[in-house]
Amino acid sequence: MDAVTLEEVNRQIRNGFRFLRFQPAIEKLFLQDYAANRVRLAPIWAVVGTLIYDLVYFGDRTMMANVFSQLLLVRFGIFTPFALFSVVALKRWPSAFNYDLLAICVAVLGVSLPMSVAMHSGSPYLFVYQNGNVAAFLFFVIALSPRFPTILIGLVLMCAVQFTTTKLSGAFDDVVYTGIITFYVTLTIFLVLSAYFAEHKDRLNFLNQLRGTLLHTQLEQKSERDELTGLFNRHSLDRVRSSIWRANGEVASVAVIMLDIDRFKLFNDVHGHVEGDECIRAVCQCISREIGANGTSFRFGGEEILVLLPDTNCEVAFAIAERTRRSIEALAIRHRGLDGHVTASLGVTCGKPSQDTLEDLLKSADAALYEAKRVGRNTVTVGRASTRQLQCEAGMPG
Repeated sequence: MDAVTLEEVNRQIRNGFRFLRFQPAIEKLFLQDYAANRVRLAPIWAVVGTLIYDLVYFGDRTMMANVFSQLLLVRFGIFTPFALFSVVALKRWPSAFNYDLLAICVAVLGVSLPMSVAMHSGSPYLFVYQNGNVAAFLFFVIALSPRFPTILIGLVLMCAVQFTTTKLSGAFDDVVYTGIITFYVTLTIFLVLSAYFAEHKDRLNFLNQLRGTLLHTQLEQKSERDELTGLFNRHSLDRVRSSIWRANGEVASVAVIMLDIDRFKLFNDVHGHVEGDECIRAVCQCISREIGANGTSFRFGGEEILVLLPDTNCEVAFAIAERTRRSIEALAIRHRGLDGHVTASLGVTCGKPSQDTLEDLLKSADAALYEAKRVGRNTVTVGRASTRQLQCEAGMPG
């Protein structure tokens, strides 16, 4: 889903898909959905189709008595095992291509096996018997419902088998044979048209469902993200908190960094709110780069940023905070109110979810941030959790 944007889906809907083909990224998603749906239904259609196909046993016995044993062989000895093999093969190698390939094989075998035997029977009921293949045509297009190019290929092959075997049987004069061709060609045209519009509708439904999913995801992201900075907002803090403070204790430790842009009110007064927003956005992008996959960043309020680092000890958290401080300073954002550059102060604290609540750690980090401001700003200070002092390595400011 990440590879497709809402704009791409909207563009595809506007532009249409006359040739039943989407742009590559959307087509890939469609084929995945198509394969999953078809493979899930394959066992059902295999049982139903094989049962109907083998029930023609009674027609074989009454209309084709002289080749009945051969028809038993092709129905129960060849087609039925192949249908079961197709289901197993799809479960083992599920893909849109494999489904379509097996659908063609099932359809062509379904027509060719009984007709290749019946054409040698000399039965007076051959005209009625061969009409039974209409069911195979319908089952292929409606029940199996492969993609449109597959249906075209399959119907052409099935017609070729039907016309060849009825011709070679020698049982029909030219008028009857022409009538058979006309009937199956007409049937094929109707099936091709219905298959095209059915797939067109399926694809449009897929696009609308995909669009709905992307819209829902976008709304969820907007509800959890700060619009200006792209960081998570305070609303999303409860969700992240619950994933860290779980009862099963999978997260052994957690570090909290509280960051504040130094003298930001003065920056806004001197530069204006437009440049102030640009400053916050640039600083937050810098924080996101430095934190990366180590934790989650939140716009906690105004120019104050909160970072949660699960499974991170005090030493590592201090190193991340110090690297972030230097990176913000390296942005060299001009602060005319100070005749210098924008900097940030950071407070760090650590604890264990099993012992310390988030509120305890926030208070400790906020106190450490206040201390960093007090001692001169543009620095990192480490505080203590509510339940125990968190010792840091020598050389770390505290």
